[in-house]
Amino acid sequence: MSTQEAVLTAPHAQPKAYTGLMDWLTTTDHKKIGLMYLIFAFFNAWVGGILAGLIRWHLWDPAHSPFNGAQYNQIMTMHGTTMIFLAAMPAFAGFGNFLVPLMIGARDMAFPKLNAFAFWIMFPPMLMLHLSFFAHSGAAAGGWWSYPPLSSSQFSAGAGENLWIIAVILLGISSILGAVNFLVTIADMRAPGMTWMKMPMFVWAWEVTAWLLLIAVPVLSGCMVMLLSDRLFGTGFFRPALGGDPLLYQHLFWFFGHPEVYILVLPGFGIISHVLPSFASKKVFGYKGMVYATCCIGLLGFFVWAHHMFTSGISPAAREFFSVASMAIAVPTGVKIYSWLASVWGGTIRFTTAMKFGLGFIALFILGGLTGVMLAVVPFDVTVHDTYFVVAHFHFVLFGGSIMAMMAGLYFWFPKMTGRHLSEKMGNLHFWLFFIGFLWVFTPMHWLGMEGMARRVATYRPEFAFWNKFISLGFLIMLTGAILFLINVVKSCISGERAVGDDPWQINELQQGLEWMTSCPPPAYNFDEIPVVE
Repeated sequence: MSTQEAVLTAPHAQPKAYTGLMDWLTTTDHKKIGLMYLIFAFFNAWVGGILAGLIRWHLWDPAHSPFNGAQYNQIMTMHGTTMIFLAAMPAFAGFGNFLVPLMIGARDMAFPKLNAFAFWIMFPPMLMLHLSFFAHSGAAAGGWWSYPPLSSSQFSAGAGENLWIIAVILLGISSILGAVNFLVTIADMRAPGMTWMKMPMFVWAWEVTAWLLLIAVPVLSGCMVMLLSDRLFGTGFFRPALGGDPLLYQHLFWFFGHPEVYILVLPGFGIISHVLPSFASKKVFGYKGMVYATCCIGLLGFFVWAHHMFTSGISPAAREFFSVASMAIAVPTGVKIYSWLASVWGGTIRFTTAMKFGLGFIALFILGGLTGVMLAVVPFDVTVHDTYFVVAHFHFVLFGGSIMAMMAGLYFWFPKMTGRHLSEKMGNLHFWLFFIGFLWVFTPMHWLGMEGMARRVATYRPEFAFWNKFISLGFLIMLTGAILFLINVVKSCISGERAVGDDPWQINELQQGLEWMTSCPPPAYNFDEIPVVE
């Protein structure tokens, strides 16, 4: 078959029913859906960032803050919820939707209409969460985990809590549908010759992430249904007065909550496994070991959930098991870090913005991992539990493991997505503002926590005032970097340097992905002919 005939017979080469905005609203093209996921995540990241700014505004001087304690709790809860469920998860879903079919040589996702439905179903819960501030009793205020009994009684929180629960259930449905789509696509739609051990690392990362979503998210959804039932129908799943147990909620929530950490970092691992070797002019080191380590991390992620519960009264034997399991998960993570460093070592390095974000990812994630091992030690965890030490650890892992990796991937694949490059000059400044600002904000939180500053509290002791003002100034540095990035994206989409050829970075022979074998941006049908992997 000639190239022209292949184009004409491609599934997505038919005349479009709509153009312009209606084309985007009705599309089932995985690339457009992926870009819409990224735009959705980008918008909500700004909302979450503004809420973070309000938190730092309050903590600058709680005595003269425009917010009272109840409003602070609402802002804090919605910041965490927005960043996790509406920003980080959709962003990685956007990368996955755009890249996975291209990397495996497929025309589209296995279920294109289901793919579109999984995206559009996120808008009602987004509106529920953002508009819940205008509910009579305000937004949810129990933290992004919403522990009972504060969240289980209809008298303990108002309509905002109900909206939060329903929103989490709907977002869970979106994640489950997306996970099914990824699993079927990867299993059944790989190009001829692409065996499991020839798949790109990003595809492997999404394979494991999809399994985590498919297993963990239904548990969260069931937990949310039980919580909503306690609030609306008077049941007693988590209410001690009716025979329930609040500790059951913690077990169910964290059975989801800890795999969720790897749902938010494993796709980032996959991105880094492409970015670092590409700009070091080498192939990824220890491919099979990286694959096995990714699978091992996904499996062990289900055996460490109760390390969040060392102060909840669980038995000493359970403490010992979850402590050892929490330390064990550092082993496959260490394998990946050493493989990334070996992929860079001795290479001809190009310090592009993507490469800098990739190396910054390693630095921040190692620091977050080290404090994670510290928190796996029961006596230390009991000492710093519910302090700012945990806040610092959490952000080093998730900002280092998610946001830095996302930025590396965006600068790397932006030419493939849009046909234009992001500005390297602005990107370089963006990286340093983000990296320095992040260390400025979250490093002092470690010793604030060890000195006893409690998290989720709207005020603090006088001796903590200096460092809270210092941290709030660091937020302004990160905000400056975020504004520069926004300007960079908008300007580059309009008048950025055009990508030259299918492989503008000139790294195709080093890559296992097939995305560099099609145009920038790819056509609707992806490939003129389905590629064959040798």
